[in-house]
Amino acid sequence: MERIKKIPLFIIAAVLIGLKTYIVYRFYFNLSIESAFQEIILFINAFAFSFFVFAIGVWFKERRQKKFIYITTIVMTFILIANLMYYRNFTDFITLPTLMQVNNVGDLGGSMISLIHIEDLFLILDVALIFYLARKEAFPVKTFSKLFKRRIVTVSLSVVILNLVLAEIERPMLFKRGFDREYLVKNVGIFTFHGYDAFITASMQSKRLFADGSEFNEIEEYVKETVEDSKDANQKIDIENVAEGKNIVYIAAESVQQFVINREVYGEEITPFLNDLIEDSYYFDNFYHQTALGKTSDHEFLLDNSLYPLPNSAAFFTHAQNEYYGLPEIINNKRDYKSYVFHANNASFWNRNVMYETLGYEEYFDIESYEFTKEDEIGWGLNDKIFFDQSVDILKELDDPYYAKFITLTNHFPFDIPESEANLPLYESDSVTLNQYFQTVRYTDEALEEFFATMKEEGLYEDTIFIIGGDHYGVPSYHNEELGEYLGEEITPYEDAKLQRVPFIIHIPGHDDSRTISTLTGQIDYKPTILKMLGIELDEDIRFGSNLFDQPEDRKDFIAFRDGRVIGNDYVYAAGMCYDNESGEAVEEVNCDPIREAATKELNYSDEMIYGDLLRFYDFDRGEVIESAEGE
Repeated sequence: MERIKKIPLFIIAAVLIGLKTYIVYRFYFNLSIESAFQEIILFINAFAFSFFVFAIGVWFKERRQKKFIYITTIVMTFILIANLMYYRNFTDFITLPTLMQVNNVGDLGGSMISLIHIEDLFLILDVALIFYLARKEAFPVKTFSKLFKRRIVTVSLSVVILNLVLAEIERPMLFKRGFDREYLVKNVGIFTFHGYDAFITASMQSKRLFADGSEFNEIEEYVKETVEDSKDANQKIDIENVAEGKNIVYIAAESVQQFVINREVYGEEITPFLNDLIEDSYYFDNFYHQTALGKTSDHEFLLDNSLYPLPNSAAFFTHAQNEYYGLPEIINNKRDYKSYVFHANNASFWNRNVMYETLGYEEYFDIESYEFTKEDEIGWGLNDKIFFDQSVDILKELDDPYYAKFITLTNHFPFDIPESEANLPLYESDSVTLNQYFQTVRYTDEALEEFFATMKEEGLYEDTIFIIGGDHYGVPSYHNEELGEYLGEEITPYEDAKLQRVPFIIHIPGHDDSRTISTLTGQIDYKPTILKMLGIELDEDIRFGSNLFDQPEDRKDFIAFRDGRVIGNDYVYAAGMCYDNESGEAVEEVNCDPIREAATKELNYSDEMIYGDLLRFYDFDRGEVIESAEGE
């Protein structure tokens, strides 16, 4: 016992924080551990950084050393808890650029409360214990000899290096796979990940400064050879010019995933209206959301630009002042369409008021455009039924033709809905999120039905093309166990990747064709599809998507995600493994190499365009790179 009392306090603190970190990794985060070697690495990295940081304290004198231990304990605990809250919502980890979006936190409200669990109290017990031990002077805080300082630093650095070596053995070129944040956290730890993220963020911010337009040549060549070849492809269905002169309404169905389509809860359909609408529409049942940290704003970025979202931030925030050639600008220039956005949220949320102007939207009808009381709110704000009803009044005053984008709100995490508004039985599982999700999806489905009915009553239906698309996943992977019980199957990494499908419906009143199309598609393909429907051909466009209606053999054979996953026609790459896309069985990883390499190249090209703001060096009228941008 006397020997234990001689252990310095900084070591006790390092052990307690390291142990807590490991417990959070293992039992709070939903990290996939596939081997004993991965378990060993996870255990080591939990303690490596903790030991290294607290070892710095030995260089301080007694009073400052105790203060250092206090501050370090609080900061490391805060980082862990903040990442846990974020992970429960987004199944991801905080990056430095997301901290720039802190003004969004004020709108989270009930979302934050729902992310706190009773077992989280455990995460502050060690903090209380460390403070208690320091006050009682149960373990020594003293000035150490130079020899001890050198030895402790050497040992702590050795443990960090051991962690990095083992991580490199487990996952070669790990830091070149920064898009896969789970792999970084599993192998080098949450704190080292944040250090790496800060370095990457700084280097990315410098790209625009040093860009001169020469980087564009290689990208332009790739786009022309790989993407634009499909311009002259045979369309599976001829939809060219089908939208000419018609109004186009796009509805972002907040958090609606495809698995709810044609499914029931206790014998009642979840989406009865959408199920019926699909029978009279073009329905893409193999359509994937491709969003990242920016969620709904990423989905808008993908749709308007046919560029990929950024790997560690939201372009709507960090690159809203870039030069883009967005869909609203193009259809205004080529077909005199004015574009509008309807969303009953704060204008500044996700920096939309700035980004919409950049992309060429005529007007943004935000929360100030709607009249409602607190009783009209569900979850994050104005309920979808009143939102659509008041929006139709605005639509009636717009000049034809127009492009209008609606962003719904009720089916937003944490899916709160008053019992009086819920018209679907509450599902019973251990996941409150999943249970409530079905009810809010049903509410949005009802709101859509009422919207269509009102459009018909007001005489706006026949001359409008309606497009409905899920913007991103609704149920985070954190709830896969309960979701798997509902679906009647175990959700493997393969199944989780397939769950990223969202409904995508194109409804054309009076059109004499409707069918389900199973071509591998994604949000990157939206912009070229709308342009094709309007009969707009652009030799000068730079984009990474293709027309949704092209024959499968004339399209790229992969859908890329920002987290490293890739969906191919034949194979799926997820969680570091390759799966056969038909059977879902794991196969040799080499089978996925072609789609992984192609996806990585395309994602990198898109990043270069955004980070370097390369479109400022492009003359869209002439379709060529110019030597310098105006004002440079």
